[in-house]
Amino acid sequence: MSQPVYHYLALGRLGRGEVLNLFLKDAGIATKDVLYPYDESWPATSEKLTQQGLTRTGLLPALEYNGEIYTQHIPTLRFLARELGAYDGETSHEKYIVDAVADTYIDWRSQWVASLKGATDEYKNSVVPKYYRILGQYYSERPGPYLLGEKITYVDFAVYQSIDNERRTGTLPETLPESLVKLQDAIEARPNIKEYIAEHK
Repeated sequence: MSQPVYHYLALGRLGRGEVLNLFLKDAGIATKDVLYPYDESWPATSEKLTQQGLTRTGLLPALEYNGEIYTQHIPTLRFLARELGAYDGETSHEKYIVDAVADTYIDWRSQWVASLKGATDEYKNSVVPKYYRILGQYYSERPGPYLLGEKITYVDFAVYQSIDNERRTGTLPETLPESLVKLQDAIEARPNIKEYIAEHK
């Protein structure tokens, strides 16, 4: 297998591409990273990448893997989980739980992106508390620290990244449900992730 190529924006640890990046790091999949400036040059770069077939939507991340191009970070995570035979539920019910939380994350993310232009009172006082309340309920249904207990899944990286992103944009609530604190601590303690975070704060 040729080395996978990971394409994303040069945003540091912000954004949806970082969800995929964390997953790849945890799984021990070494990639060639190609990062693009997110400045006035990005619209032209986006158009070029679209014409080249690297993205259909003009958005990143994109992953070149085994001769194919994968975009849309959550479907890409699901694909990789299936490819690796790990990072997913084992039963149909477990897979449903993982996918349900992934959909909750996707709904949150669209509103978080909109908040980057200026977080409204509705976002801070309604959207954010509801999001973490729902996640807290899901994560508290098992001992943890992950959604399915001791077994990490692809959605755990997305939820972790949402918490980290909100902290970086100043929209994270002062207190999180204990189940999400456990998740955060567990993700950051994973050897490959711990090493990556130490190098990329």
